[in-house]
Amino acid sequence: MSLDSRVPLGQGLPALKVEILEPILGFDVKLKRSDGKEFEFKDGGKPGMTRTLELEQPEGRFHYEGELTVRFKGAQPGKMPLSFDTELLGPLTLTVSKEDLDLAERKLRFKLSRPAGKAKLTVVSDSGWNAFDGEIKFKGEPAGTPLEVTWPKPAGKVLKISLKAYDTADFYQSVEFFPWQVDIPHEEVIFASGSAEIPAAERSKLDKSVQKIAEAVKRYGEFAALRLYILGHTDTVGPTQANRELSLQRARSIAAYFRSHGARLPIYFEGFGEQAPHKPTPDETAESANRRAEYIISVDDPSLINAPFSPQWRPL
Repeated sequence: MSLDSRVPLGQGLPALKVEILEPILGFDVKLKRSDGKEFEFKDGGKPGMTRTLELEQPEGRFHYEGELTVRFKGAQPGKMPLSFDTELLGPLTLTVSKEDLDLAERKLRFKLSRPAGKAKLTVVSDSGWNAFDGEIKFKGEPAGTPLEVTWPKPAGKVLKISLKAYDTADFYQSVEFFPWQVDIPHEEVIFASGSAEIPAAERSKLDKSVQKIAEAVKRYGEFAALRLYILGHTDTVGPTQANRELSLQRARSIAAYFRSHGARLPIYFEGFGEQAPHKPTPDETAESANRRAEYIISVDDPSLINAPFSPQWRPL
């Protein structure tokens, strides 16, 4: 006799398997489940046959007690006590978000919807080396328990974090994070007042930026699929909504210039107007430090400090 004790929901039921080894008249199985439900099976067959007795049960873990009785021709029945546990496993859920990732402390927090068995963690840095690639054991912590994995300080910035979190039945869910991003240093383009057209005298600044972007892609592009994000900003002179629209159009102009001059990676842009100043000022202040753009290369949408709203990244 064998037992399929753990089965995922939707993929069958826990079951007893009775293998018939010699001629019998038949067999009976009587069981009582830990919630009080009783079962009785009557079956038989020829030697070499296996009978599967499926145990209808709700999702969760249950204990069974009972007895197997085998009837033989011309002999007393043989009896065997039965005692076992089964589990019908609902969907395993891994609860984790970007907010659960603490790069400074090198920690990732998460929860599982079933008791925790282990986690497999891989942390890759932009140097191309694995900062960590190993297994963390848990002790069957109950469903919903906050869990945590950590890793040593990497050489370079963390590029990718891959987590596989297992329950005690060795089922798992996985997630990947790409927290890496790099700012491209550059000279700011000086636009004419109220205009998003790039002056001819300013194009050499963008040409230098195109070269720096190409160098970053060459260096890091072998490790992940990179994207370029252009963020536009203005000072506080003029209406807030008009400034946001102007910064959006200027960011688009820069993105289009990069594309037409050799940038081959996907490009996204957004305008923040006067709402994310580099140097806070009163309204209607012509502060040159706030008339700027940011060029960020990353894998996922970049993390922004003190963003005034959730960006609606426009693809070029």
